[in-house]
Amino acid sequence: MKTEIIIHRMKRMDWLLNAAVAVLMVTGILFIYSASFQSEEIPVRGFYERQIIWGLIGVGLYLAMTLWDYRRVAKLAVWIYALSIVLLLLVLTAGYEVHGASRWLLVFGVQIQPSEFAKLAVLIVLARFLGQPGRNMRDARSLLISLLMAGLPFALIAIQPDLGTAAAIIPMVIVMLFVAGVPLKSLAMLGLAGILLLPIGWVGLNEYQKDRIMVFIDPGRDPLGAGWNKMQSQIAVGSGGLTGKGYLEGTQNILGFLPRTVAPTDFIYSVIAEEMGFLGSMLVLGMFGMIMISGIRTSLTAKDKFGRLLAAGITTMLFTHVFVNIAMTIGLMPITGLPLPLMSYGGSFMLSCMIGLGLLQSIYTRRYRR
Repeated sequence: MKTEIIIHRMKRMDWLLNAAVAVLMVTGILFIYSASFQSEEIPVRGFYERQIIWGLIGVGLYLAMTLWDYRRVAKLAVWIYALSIVLLLLVLTAGYEVHGASRWLLVFGVQIQPSEFAKLAVLIVLARFLGQPGRNMRDARSLLISLLMAGLPFALIAIQPDLGTAAAIIPMVIVMLFVAGVPLKSLAMLGLAGILLLPIGWVGLNEYQKDRIMVFIDPGRDPLGAGWNKMQSQIAVGSGGLTGKGYLEGTQNILGFLPRTVAPTDFIYSVIAEEMGFLGSMLVLGMFGMIMISGIRTSLTAKDKFGRLLAAGITTMLFTHVFVNIAMTIGLMPITGLPLPLMSYGGSFMLSCMIGLGLLQSIYTRRYRR
């Protein structure tokens, strides 16, 4: 690519999005260190160093996706989707098991979580299918094909088991169907069908998943077992007050009441809220708000339907993670294990988020001129 074109694309980037991403990534690394530096487990103590490496790789992918024309992704959509299915099947047959769940593949000694990339694959293939010229979304066959494309990876992720990640696909698909023009009546019928299937879903849950839901319904249930993380997270958030206890001074975190195995990952927001208080928490939410506004704006100004659907799907995916993660840390939702974008420790999730955000920038830099 010519230097002039690269400079032109860089000038047209959404720099508010760049700023929000940078602030969240740096903040995440700082608090991953805070959540792990007291741990006696050497791998946990090194989380922040590995997160820096994943972050730098993510920045490279972010810039590469920005400069790459997003419309080329549509041509690769079927191959990306097929690869994601193969990787999900490999996880079930040769996956790396941790705490009874087989969600990772070991590639040259590095743990890769294919389900994180599968979410991107689903939204890319759906955006291509729904964005095809002449696609009539009032046709029941088109709706059925869309649901089947999303349903296969959903099922493969759910049986790992990783119900939280699988469930994150649902709002993403619903929003994309709405943007594509599926009638609200059809979406309402899908929602009703989902509610009616809940009893069947309950039967298929593992015991620990049922325990998490029961603890959410009855907060006093099993406080020393299934309810421990939830209770300690709420104490950490509530004890932060207005300005927090100070960086590296969070007692729930440092004393290990909030387990150090989960504090840098699913409960990183609890660490931030305890040490930086309400004001620090609002800063984090403000940065995420900027990303959501940028995503919505990108979808509205996209040059074509594929870009509009892709931006809507990426924005919904990120919003779902932010909403569910923060809601579970303050006790408004059951513990699901969904990480916080750009902040929770995890290489696969960091890379998938940065690829998605890079695609957002690619769509934005090629938008219609207003």
